[in-house]
Amino acid sequence: MKITLKPLGEVDHEIVKELGEEVHHIFHCPVEVKTGFSYLAHAYNPERRQYLSSSLLASLNTSEREREEKIVGIVDVDLYVPRLNFAFGEADISSGTAIVSLCRLRQEYYGLPPDKKLFMERATKEIVHELGHTFGLGHCPNAKCVMHFSNCLADTDWKEANFCPGCHPKIMPLI
Repeated sequence: MKITLKPLGEVDHEIVKELGEEVHHIFHCPVEVKTGFSYLAHAYNPERRQYLSSSLLASLNTSEREREEKIVGIVDVDLYVPRLNFAFGEADISSGTAIVSLCRLRQEYYGLPPDKKLFMERATKEIVHELGHTFGLGHCPNAKCVMHFSNCLADTDWKEANFCPGCHPKIMPLI
């Protein structure tokens, strides 16, 4: 099994590289950073001033992928899914791909001073969460589990970057 992180659009390559190291520590498998695509305009909704996550996810699914490879696209734009105000990310279980937005994970988005450590913790949690979905895990009722649904940033801050005792046994045979 291998995990590939692909920056899409304008994303700091050093941040993606650091996130790859964090993901490696959690999944204990090879994590590679590959070049993604830069054209995101097809997913932009001018009325919402956001990008439709499923459109970017579909574009990511067209790329070639190795067997047993999970791909996570990383964007630094604001994502949404229909019926929600925003989305931190989205996963496609059938293709083994996911997308995660860094935009709302930054303190600066809320008018606060930057906090790189907190930002990296949040981004790691969201990547691990979406990867959990690519392995077939659903949302977990345990608020500390990485698979708990984050309705807001406080939920992301509260949960841990690891799988709870109920989810961990479900994912370990798949890694």
